Amino acid sequence: MPSLFPGASALSATFGQASPYSFSAQTPAKRTPYQARSELYPSWDVAEDAKNKAAGLSDAATKELQKASAIAQSKAGKIELYSGKYYAACTFGGMMACGLTHWAVTPLDLVKCRRQVDGKLYTGNMDGWRKIIAADGTRGIYTGGSPTFFGYSIQGALKYGCYEYFKKFYSDLAGPENAVKYKTGIYLAGSASAEFFADIGLCPLEAVKVRMQTTMPPFATGTLDGIRKIVNTEGVAGLYKGIYPLWARQIPYTMMKFASFETIVEMIYHRLPGQKSDYSKGAQTGVAFTGGYIAGILCAIVSHPADVMVSKLNANRQAGEGVGSAIGRIYKDIGFGGLWNGLPVRIVMIGTLTGLQWMIYDSFKIFMGLPTTGGAPPPEETKQAA
Repeated sequence: MPSLFPGASALSATFGQASPYSFSAQTPAKRTPYQARSELYPSWDVAEDAKNKAAGLSDAATKELQKASAIAQSKAGKIELYSGKYYAACTFGGMMACGLTHWAVTPLDLVKCRRQVDGKLYTGNMDGWRKIIAADGTRGIYTGGSPTFFGYSIQGALKYGCYEYFKKFYSDLAGPENAVKYKTGIYLAGSASAEFFADIGLCPLEAVKVRMQTTMPPFATGTLDGIRKIVNTEGVAGLYKGIYPLWARQIPYTMMKFASFETIVEMIYHRLPGQKSDYSKGAQTGVAFTGGYIAGILCAIVSHPADVMVSKLNANRQAGEGVGSAIGRIYKDIGFGGLWNGLPVRIVMIGTLTGLQWMIYDSFKIFMGLPTTGGAPPPEETKQAA
């Protein structure tokens, strides 16, 4: 009767050196003095170790942030939507979002402003920064940073706070049904109204910033020095001589910024599975950054000609010259093409700025226990039909 188990020859043919019948003892390779004793050390994966450490740090940071958020919310008390506390929180969030981000991109803004005034001054960003650093040191690329920080902190506070107020105000005027039907019009009207007041706060500091950035060497050493010099030579009106072109630049910019952001965020959530409330707060801030970046690109294109004109007016407007005649003279000098000098740089700058601003603003709202901006879920039947 044949055996049910394979014989030695079959095992040897199949497993070769693994067969106990053909095994020949081999002397292990001698370890050199420079090799570690592997039996003393377990296997270790650098990438896995780094991943575990990063996860641990992230969890710890999240817990600390949640703890700080709980403390802030307990001190502030319950914030009802559209209450005085709500608008105050939105105002503070807007100040945080705009001041720091605008200051951070001062090197880009500096080169952009100087190229708008003199298109032949630098061939590009790198050339501009290299020449500025060679002439003024590393601090030179932050020329105008002080009035930028203070001016856009004021502007951001008024812009975001007033936008939340006017959006609710116009929605109440329109009524519940029309507020939904004409929501884009409400976004546009609310943002335009908000920017009107925000620019009144921004204009004096914008005048100082532009003059510091477009004169070489800078005409002032800082914000207060710049305000003092303008008031001494031109009076208080000199701080506001750029208000009309500033409105012309900023109001269309902000209308596009808020209306397109609200629309883009709503579209993103409409195409994602589930509702906005199904996503974590981190995911919602990621959507805010994406929507803000796309909106920023549109903002840069819409407002760029007026941005060029603001730089030209603050740098080259003659004493006693009216706004209309100054604009006509400048346009005659630079032509239509000159209105688009520095656009690629501004697209990168404004796209990044707007994305970061919305992310910071919504992160602060989350920190204070408030809902993020935009992306209200559409009616269930609409989403199912899509």
